[in-house]
Amino acid sequence: MKQAERYNLYPAGAVIGPLVVAGVSVREEDMPRLEKLGLKDSKLLSPRQRESLEKKIEKVAKDILVLKIGACKIDNYRRQGINLNRMEAMKFAEIIDYLSPSQVFVDSPDVNTNRMKLHLKKLTKEDGIEIVAEHKADQNYQIVSAASIMAKLERDREIEEIKKKHGDIGPGYSSNSITIKWLEDCLKENGKFPDIVRRTWMTAQIMEGASKQSKLGKFFKMLGK
Repeated sequence: MKQAERYNLYPAGAVIGPLVVAGVSVREEDMPRLEKLGLKDSKLLSPRQRESLEKKIEKVAKDILVLKIGACKIDNYRRQGINLNRMEAMKFAEIIDYLSPSQVFVDSPDVNTNRMKLHLKKLTKEDGIEIVAEHKADQNYQIVSAASIMAKLERDREIEEIKKKHGDIGPGYSSNSITIKWLEDCLKENGKFPDIVRRTWMTAQIMEGASKQSKLGKFFKMLGK
């Protein structure tokens, strides 16, 4: 099997590094200034474009809050039965409570946007906030695009810090060949993943399972000699 084909076996999404959630608050009178920036979903922008827009967003924004959940904490949450959607909702609620806006636009990770909206209302301490929750809202609202850009920048910086200690891990996504190669090499050399890896993620579990099977196969082969 070719390398490129093998990587398609793994599900998409980050397997290395933290989950990063950001909130950007803008005064109503400053919204036209934000809209003039021509913001887009962070995934549609190059690293240089995101860095350039960061300074412009900071000049317009009233407040910016960025929260992170490390890989180990993500694993702990998942072992408690808390999935990624709920983790994001928890962080969204923290940001809402801190920024205390009158209206919130949320990029809902849950395709059932009404469920996300009701969940946020239960989690937040603030009353009377209008919550607009939409799937892929970062493609429809520039203020959500601004938060998406800030979150992406922070995650990229976290990944660069990880690289200084652990070498080239790629961007940390399962769809990336450099990331998968680093994970494979890590298992071969150390027999386990370090705490930067989300071990409860399917990608990590598939790879750890394959590694264990390989070791068992070699063990039984030795016994048969």
